Amino acid sequence: MMLQDIAPYKLDNQYRPDAVPEGKDSVIIFNTEKMPEILINTDSGLRYPMVSELSETQRQSLIYLFSINEERYFLFQLNKDSETLLPEGYDFRPLRSLREKEAPPKYRIYAGYTAKHLFDWYRDTAFCGRCGCKTEHSKTERAKKCPSCGCTAYPRIMPAVIVGVTNGDRLLITKYRTGFAHSALVAGFTEIGETVEETVSREVMEETGVRVKNIRYYKSQPWGVANDILMGYYCDLDGEETIHMDNNELKYAEWVRYDEIVFQPDNFSLTNEMMKHFAEVKKEGQSV
Repeated sequence: MMLQDIAPYKLDNQYRPDAVPEGKDSVIIFNTEKMPEILINTDSGLRYPMVSELSETQRQSLIYLFSINEERYFLFQLNKDSETLLPEGYDFRPLRSLREKEAPPKYRIYAGYTAKHLFDWYRDTAFCGRCGCKTEHSKTERAKKCPSCGCTAYPRIMPAVIVGVTNGDRLLITKYRTGFAHSALVAGFTEIGETVEETVSREVMEETGVRVKNIRYYKSQPWGVANDILMGYYCDLDGEETIHMDNNELKYAEWVRYDEIVFQPDNFSLTNEMMKHFAEVKKEGQSV
């Protein structure tokens, strides 16, 4: 069950510019000095500030984000002109720490990650990228419009791939040089003029020095922390299996048997699901 698998809850991201904040609505606040940090309650579980806990001035600048079932979420953007007084009982924590909270409602973790995607976009489109004029909110769609040159900016979604390279009963497992410390798969962003399948081949070659064939799509995942849409692919080793690891990107890259793979500590990522899927299928003597 990946991060976005929140059934029976359902995300509704329809743009509602006229949404009026109510006291019980949740407010997402990010620390712009130490990104990505998000304001959450410091007790067990996971709760964001409510509109009723903000000052009247702060409430006037809230931006509607989305709803999950009956729970609505608004964004409050901290900046040098904002009131710095924050609700009591809350503190900034790394966004990744949401995955470490004790038995939190999964949909609220998903809300935090999705809100991060929109926060980045609102922050980065405060001014027109074409002429530098201050942008305005569209009244009809989620877009920022320039009143000077008319340029319209929509939320940016960056395509990226997660690649499970198979070699018989073994899977190509990696670990990043910095950042995330657990088992991973080859991953990377699609470049301009490139098909997603070409991204798969290029990223595997760049990170591990091996060639692949039989590229086949598995599943996708929105990943708001990096503004991505992750697309998972499996492919097979094509030829020589010797790994030539990119030491700048990775600190580990090895062929690992299906029953020896060390999985990530939670079930939120497409990467972990793909590793588990490979192990389960191979245990049954089948092909992915």
